[in-house]
Amino acid sequence: MPVRVGPDDCRDFQRACGREWLVTNGIGGYASGTVSGANTRRYHGLLVASLDPPAERMVLLAGLEEWLLTQGSDPVGLSAQEYWDGTVFPEGFAVLEGVELEGMVPVFSWSVGERTIEKRVRMEPGVNRTLITYRLQKGEAARLRLRPLFAHRDYHSQRRGQGSFTLAESSEGWAVEAAGIRSHLQVRPGASIQSRPDWYWRVLHRAERERGLDDEEDLFTPGTVEITLIQESETVVVVGTDPVPAGWRIADSTEKLEAGSEMVAQLKAAASQFLVARGAIDAQPAVPTRTIVAGYHWFVDWGRDTAISLPGLTLATGQPEEARHILSTLMRFLDQGLLPNRFPDHGHLVEYNTVDATLWLFQAIHAYHAATGDWEFISERLSSLEEIIDWHVAGTHHGIKVDVRDGLLAAGEDGLALTWMDARVGDWVVTPRMGKPVEINALWFNALQLTADWCARAQRPSNRYRQMALQAQQSAAERFWDEQRGYLFDVVDAPDGDDHSLRPNQLMAFGLVYPLIEGEHALSALEHVTRRLLTPYGLRTLSPDDPRYAFRYQGDQRSRDAAYHMGTVWPWLLGPYIDAVKRFHADPVPVETLLAPFRDHLSQAGLGTISEIFEPEPPYRPVGCIAQAWSVAEILRHALDSGKHQP
Repeated sequence: MPVRVGPDDCRDFQRACGREWLVTNGIGGYASGTVSGANTRRYHGLLVASLDPPAERMVLLAGLEEWLLTQGSDPVGLSAQEYWDGTVFPEGFAVLEGVELEGMVPVFSWSVGERTIEKRVRMEPGVNRTLITYRLQKGEAARLRLRPLFAHRDYHSQRRGQGSFTLAESSEGWAVEAAGIRSHLQVRPGASIQSRPDWYWRVLHRAERERGLDDEEDLFTPGTVEITLIQESETVVVVGTDPVPAGWRIADSTEKLEAGSEMVAQLKAAASQFLVARGAIDAQPAVPTRTIVAGYHWFVDWGRDTAISLPGLTLATGQPEEARHILSTLMRFLDQGLLPNRFPDHGHLVEYNTVDATLWLFQAIHAYHAATGDWEFISERLSSLEEIIDWHVAGTHHGIKVDVRDGLLAAGEDGLALTWMDARVGDWVVTPRMGKPVEINALWFNALQLTADWCARAQRPSNRYRQMALQAQQSAAERFWDEQRGYLFDVVDAPDGDDHSLRPNQLMAFGLVYPLIEGEHALSALEHVTRRLLTPYGLRTLSPDDPRYAFRYQGDQRSRDAAYHMGTVWPWLLGPYIDAVKRFHADPVPVETLLAPFRDHLSQAGLGTISEIFEPEPPYRPVGCIAQAWSVAEILRHALDSGKHQP
């Protein structure tokens, strides 16, 4: 069965607001909202355009107010909007029979008397254009009145006050302009246009209020449009940054899932949403520049997330060319041996404040070669990979440098968090992890071993890398093992001494291509991780026994960031966890059992996809982004691999 939200959840405004849908266009733009019809986030909208793919996103069309008009009866609202004082009007969710997904396309079904009306929302690939289609599935003809509501603002902000909107009416709709951007809204066929510019004041975004952020905005409407709905006919509202070209026709709106496992098929559909084009780089506009959006709604592309997500999103799904283009794009941003942590959004520079993004690159390249046998890709870039090693040995940005005394990689600088546990509020770094983090040295050891392998195949000197790897491994066995507690230190040589916090980072010490820690020590550490960190939806970032453990993720930004890596559950960590379990157990814990909870999750939070994080205690409430690349990637990678071994 497809992902579906039934009438009980649809007609409960609170529950319906907690279920969100998302469709994307492959260049960073998207449309998204809730089952209830009310926008609960500043990031919701029917057209959120990416003006500099995949960045510079603008909320253009925030929503459509929808009314069904029938002879002799009062208008019935199909949409919903919540205002600053808690007023909800109209209340279309009260007649909503269900919402289900066709792939990732949401299909709304309302029942009004003897009539059933369906709506689909999707986007054209590669274009900032959204298509909203309506069909009368059952009953006599009726009129539909639509009132578009425009925001024309950066997606991180809220529109306040009237602003300066201009509009031009056509026979099919309007061209609306504000903030230097023009939106074209066209309704086909047989639209009746009535221009009457006005404003809707103090629309509430309740999720922003819960997060302690600016939570209200004002929306501009150019007027109303009416259309007649009849059976066997489809009405389409097209809104985009350009008018539809001459001869344009709407394509078939049905999006089917692949055959096979329902969860796998749905996750493959979800995976495609993260694979996007990036604008042309330097002087090679003809070279495909592809990247991975880290999460929706507010992330763009991040180096670390891209490298970790790539195997699950591309190679596991049979898209090696996509993987090749993404890796090529990523490596064009190398600077002093580092990949960017965060790629630029509008008005921002590339940020190189990460120690692990570059090291995850080696894992991604290994996975690509294992899947394709494309040795040419590595041989052409081997000098760049060796240069990465040289920079880490000599020292690069932010104190990232090998300690010649033990061969371990150290990193850290006041005011920065360089690992994936990177929460920061102003000058407060929640988990600085300065020193020699365990997963960083596992990744460093792997980078050395893989580079040695590749150099040996290319008949280039490799012994240097083998010797460095051996020194790092011997030092790690001595330095990271916590004899008293039976697991690995999270960081050694930290400013306040070795850090014995029980965290999931040690999974990388025995879950990567080359294990840094082996034998009884690795098994003991894995047992501690399983007993105290494993949950149905991933791994806790800190043991519940720790006095700093945060069991809730809520409140303002400071409160949320304080909990981000202090207990909060991350699904992506199931990837290396399952890899580790498979390595040490001939008859591993069934992967199906570990992944089963995500079947139900697909109809909660972000429909058809996997959330960024979960609270660490029952009921394990999904929080953070509704769709996260590495969450989907790692669950999908293991779900596909598990399926290959099923009888």
